Amino acid sequence: MYSTFKRTTAALALGAAMAAPAAAELTGELRIFLDTSNPAPRATMEAMIERFGAQHPGLEIETTVIDREAYKTQIRNFLTADTPDVANWYAANRMKPYVEAGLFEDVSDLWEEPEIAENLASTKGAMTIDGKQWGVPYTYYQWGVYYRKDIFNELGLSEPTTWEEELANCQKIVDSGRTCYTIGTRNYWTAGGWFDYLNMRTNGFDFHNQLANGEASWEDDRVKQTFANWKQLIEMGAFPDDHTARSWQESLPLIVQGDAAAILLGNFAVAPLREAGLTDDQLDFYQFVAINPDVELAEDAPTDTFHIPANASNKEAAREFLRHVVSAEEQTEINNGANLGQLPVNAQSSVDNDKFLQQGFEMLSTNSPGGIAQFWDRDAPAEMAKVSMEGFQEFMVKPDELDRILAKLERARGRIYDN
Repeated sequence: MYSTFKRTTAALALGAAMAAPAAAELTGELRIFLDTSNPAPRATMEAMIERFGAQHPGLEIETTVIDREAYKTQIRNFLTADTPDVANWYAANRMKPYVEAGLFEDVSDLWEEPEIAENLASTKGAMTIDGKQWGVPYTYYQWGVYYRKDIFNELGLSEPTTWEEELANCQKIVDSGRTCYTIGTRNYWTAGGWFDYLNMRTNGFDFHNQLANGEASWEDDRVKQTFANWKQLIEMGAFPDDHTARSWQESLPLIVQGDAAAILLGNFAVAPLREAGLTDDQLDFYQFVAINPDVELAEDAPTDTFHIPANASNKEAAREFLRHVVSAEEQTEINNGANLGQLPVNAQSSVDNDKFLQQGFEMLSTNSPGGIAQFWDRDAPAEMAKVSMEGFQEFMVKPDELDRILAKLERARGRIYDN
């Protein structure tokens, strides 16, 4: 389920004359492992690697592409034995087991370089554990509120920026016979997105991390305030009654048909909404509103990453490759609509001329001072994420049973984090 290919010195020398001169002459072999096995991301990564090789003709590059699901089961083994020099993975809690096992290299030195420190500042938190950075991001995408602009216009609504405006808008939407937000919680993670935003807007990014790391109690008054805010929406009829029977895809017809005015989801929602017939004149986007004015805005933006294994053989070349990956020019190229179709992590990059990518990049680059979270099921350990997201769904059905639900989650915290 994997394939390996090499770019040798001879093959790369053709492009070397046109490439910018290397800061340092790199030699030897650079081995790169990737899980980008789908056609578009694979071609994108291979082209990026070839451009890097053209700048370093003395370097022999060997790339191994492994099927994504197989990669997940193999990563610990290949980080331990037959280790590559570079491997891709995911940020935050998903990289934590390998950091704690000593299998990822500390690359804090790269984050001290102005080019990275200044232009990747919004993603630094996602790459930080114990005050050190353990890799670099290469792509991410925004979450936020996608809404029917034509329905807002019909009802005389404007994009809200405060919780009070959000509630007032929602009441007018409900009064018109619609639900405010469509959601399908048969996929528990959709409720996880709602918890993320309500909790980060109520208590901030640091508390989000404390909760994900098992350092805060689920029965803490701050958690209860998050759910109190959520309960306001539930009790006013903001969500469809049958959300537990719908997948996230099955929730989309409600917004397409105009029975719901909006949805809180990642940018991956745009393509199916367009395919279902909504035009960009009908569909728009806004950042989830502020709730607690003392809390800086933080966002969910799941991030894919590159790392240097601790047992790598050519760490000098690996560091230079990471610099290449996050450069403004490469970030523009690999994330454009013809390639990954996502957001560049470098604030100096150009974003693909897509309405929603443009809005997402502006939000994440200039208006997320609180930090960038990865999403609840990436930030929390898998077992805690599962139990808690089941609890979030249950709360949406039985909001008056919050104390029982939080007691259950607190018991799970004691069991999961002590192991």
